[in-house]
Amino acid sequence: MCAHVMVAEDNIDQSELVRRYLEHEGHTVTVTGDGHSALDLLRHRLPDLLVLDVMMPGVDGLDVCRVIRADAVLAYLPVLLLTARSSENDLLLGLDLGADDYMTKPFSPRELMARIRSLLRRGERTAPPPPEAAERAPLLSAGPISVDSARHEVRAYGQPITCTPGEFKVLEMLAEYPGHVLSRNQLLERLHGSDPFITPRTVDVHVMNLRRKIKSAGGDGAEPMPLVTVYGVGYKLVDDRRRDATRG
Repeated sequence: MCAHVMVAEDNIDQSELVRRYLEHEGHTVTVTGDGHSALDLLRHRLPDLLVLDVMMPGVDGLDVCRVIRADAVLAYLPVLLLTARSSENDLLLGLDLGADDYMTKPFSPRELMARIRSLLRRGERTAPPPPEAAERAPLLSAGPISVDSARHEVRAYGQPITCTPGEFKVLEMLAEYPGHVLSRNQLLERLHGSDPFITPRTVDVHVMNLRRKIKSAGGDGAEPMPLVTVYGVGYKLVDDRRRDATRG
């Protein structure tokens, strides 16, 4: 597929390299070198994918990612982070903020293109369906969680919550099987098919983010967490009607 890709990278040599490879594959490319202009351009014309450098002057890539995921219009934009930080905590922070994938510098341009192709395919699978599909798709629910697949909307305790594409897919699959334990590998298969670049840790980060959002929607935090871990097995959404049977 040919897509519109934005590259936000302050290193001119690196941004030019990525631009050449993208254009060679037929994509339209917009390049910018700082976070402020990246956000301005995103609001002017939404691309199909953002390749985002972490270490940019002014507003860095992590701050840009925070703004994107908090914006109702930009929230579902696939984001691939480029980072020179190689520690696990730094990489998980990027995923925690809603990035869909990351690459550490220096990177192979061919591997970068493979990951971009994978993200663009995922974007096709997670794009909201046409309006008429809203009449056909069922509303999924488990306890206080409801998932509207047609409208790509999630509610927890009656409150809307904004999910990244990956978070939405995890919650959607769990809501399809309320009370059933799904392994990380099963959730990964729904997320990314046979994508070789994603690991089970990605599922853990999505679940961690979802729990934080669900807890926030619950208000004072006194409500029981419906998204639970079954240690050594996987995750499940607890249906209130089955909660007593699952305790212990």
